[in-house]
Amino acid sequence: MRNPIGWAALTLFSLVFFLFIYAPLLVIIGYSFNSNPVNMMIWEGFTFDWYRGLLGLGERVADPNSRATYIESTDQMLAALKTSLTVAAFTTTISTVIGTATAIALARYRFAAKGFYNGFLMLPMMMPDIVLGIGLLIFFVTVGMNLSMLTIIIGHCTFLTSYVFIIVQARIAGLDPALEEASADLGASEWVTLRKVLLPQLAPGIIGGALLAFVISMDDLVITYFVAGTDNTTLPVFIFGMVRRGVKPEINAIATMMIAASIVIAALGLWLRARKTE
Repeated sequence: MRNPIGWAALTLFSLVFFLFIYAPLLVIIGYSFNSNPVNMMIWEGFTFDWYRGLLGLGERVADPNSRATYIESTDQMLAALKTSLTVAAFTTTISTVIGTATAIALARYRFAAKGFYNGFLMLPMMMPDIVLGIGLLIFFVTVGMNLSMLTIIIGHCTFLTSYVFIIVQARIAGLDPALEEASADLGASEWVTLRKVLLPQLAPGIIGGALLAFVISMDDLVITYFVAGTDNTTLPVFIFGMVRRGVKPEINAIATMMIAASIVIAALGLWLRARKTE
């Protein structure tokens, strides 16, 4: 703080770092409003046509001669979005319940192999996505399960439970055990203490873990690509298939809407956390 040169260098480094991280996102957002239907790198003007087309409100398409194909692609995208939302909703619920219960059990109870379980829950986060995806695929094929929305949900829960567990566990570490002891001294049962003392204090961590699980589930590509069936395409997998056929203006619009949704969810989580800590 007392060295102006060091402070200026740190500020410059921070600006360059954030520019490196967020510049690609800003480029995607900017070109999602480009009216050029062929070459998105050449700016022709500002338009909302790609957003209106995705929402079924406009007639403009990148190739006017393939209106039917475009409508079919839009319907497929909306179906993929519905699949992603459904998977994320179930995955978030299951992962939050299991992760929270596991964090409470490991923090408040003593049992054999407690350290093993604690480390075992960290493993899915450290494992490369492609390894986990291939492993899940082999497992589902071995046990005879058809690849479907159920396998996607199971696959997402295998690693998202760890994220919820770590966030809730960190929240538990900062709590005062005396509150739970006082509740027990006043005659409250373990269930009452859990419901009226522990869970309200854990609410910010639980909400944060649930929102993080929802966002990661919506954005996951690698694991979903291996465990999804042909009739259960999620939005990231659908976008990946579109990119392989060439970058279209609609892809930038879809990506911008996903970025906006992620920002809204993150802001909601911070707002709820601020309210709980007041």
